Amino acid sequence: MTESEKGPRGLRRGRGARERIVSASQRLFREQGINCTGMDQLCAVAAVSKRTLYQHFGGKDELVAECLRRFDPEILPEVFDRTDLTPRERLLAAFEAHAPLCPFIAAAVEIPDPAHPARVYARDYKIAFAARLTDTAREAGAADPEQLGEQLALLLDGASARGRVLDTEAFTTAAAIATVLVDNAVPAPDSR
Repeated sequence: MTESEKGPRGLRRGRGARERIVSASQRLFREQGINCTGMDQLCAVAAVSKRTLYQHFGGKDELVAECLRRFDPEILPEVFDRTDLTPRERLLAAFEAHAPLCPFIAAAVEIPDPAHPARVYARDYKIAFAARLTDTAREAGAADPEQLGEQLALLLDGASARGRVLDTEAFTTAAAIATVLVDNAVPAPDSR
């Protein structure tokens, strides 16, 4: 490899740049927010030039949307795709795997434009997440699966926002409330 094939820090140009950009963006957006992360800082952390960044992404809007797309593309498969848990147990397990919820709420809060690609993706994700809860509630035998799915989605989002603002473990309280909701909506396993 000649010196002209290397970037300013001795890294080979082009190879893995897109992944470095996304990885750096995810970390910086999580640590300091979307609006506080500048493109110069992002390029420095990802070890790419602005030209390289813009070759991979049309702008910050596209990059934010890509970060969200990659965060949880299958909508919590570690919960909803588990075959070792009953549907009732999967509903409650969603409260143990809460990390994927924060970036979507943060993006929606930081980006006021409802047509922004990241806001659209966050909205679509939240709708799909509630639908997965509703489908699981239906599998569990809930009398009104749509209502239970929406209640649990609202509870998860509320716990996520509260935990982010107050830096508390709101999910412990939310899990206790979810247990009451599920117990009231889903017949006990031995009564079926």
